Amino acid sequence: MPQSPAPDEGTPLGRRAVLGLLGLGAVGVVAGSSVQNGLSQMLASVQMRDPTGLTSQIPLGDTWRYYSVTGAVTPRDPADYTLRVSGLVDRPATYSFADLEGLPQTSFDDTFQCVTGWSVPDVPWRGVRVSELLEAAAPTDDAVGVRYRSFDGTYTVNMTLAQARADDVLVVLAMYGAPVTHNHGGPVRIYSGSMYGYKSTKWLSEIEVTPDNAPGYWEDRGYPLDGLIEDA
Repeated sequence: MPQSPAPDEGTPLGRRAVLGLLGLGAVGVVAGSSVQNGLSQMLASVQMRDPTGLTSQIPLGDTWRYYSVTGAVTPRDPADYTLRVSGLVDRPATYSFADLEGLPQTSFDDTFQCVTGWSVPDVPWRGVRVSELLEAAAPTDDAVGVRYRSFDGTYTVNMTLAQARADDVLVVLAMYGAPVTHNHGGPVRIYSGSMYGYKSTKWLSEIEVTPDNAPGYWEDRGYPLDGLIEDA
């Protein structure tokens, strides 16, 4: 069940108000990318309080929609952030944000694709390959999958160990040349270029190596377990 938003986030958005925003989105599509981006930022706090998910369908064009399965998520300062690598590994570890910044960084531009049909082209991503964290942790012979956990307290998603080791799977520390914002899932999130967006866990708190490839939040609700983009 969706969690209640924090007091300073307001109450969840009603269905009538959500539907009333559809016309505003249509204006953005006609007006061009600068207006689309502005509307996207303006609607971010509204979308984060929308437990129905209807605001993700507002026709904004090739720009971001923001969504949380719990409603409001309490922001976390990079100075207080930690990422655990746990489970079936010989060398479990806990990384601070500064620790992650000190590791070898990988950068590339790639298109974010949501399974519901919208996309954002040529997003500049920077971070640490998950494969490097797994290599440092040394998964055991019984390891099969990787489960990513969000500090929203609810969201999880899985990949096979082989999928998690792909070159385009990052623990993301920066987007567009700047730290990952809270609305984008910061201070640290996952990005997987060959998979739909629901595999790219926001507000990342833990990478757990598991003995299986069990379904996560959206897979339990009917999304494909692999999440691979067709013709990726």
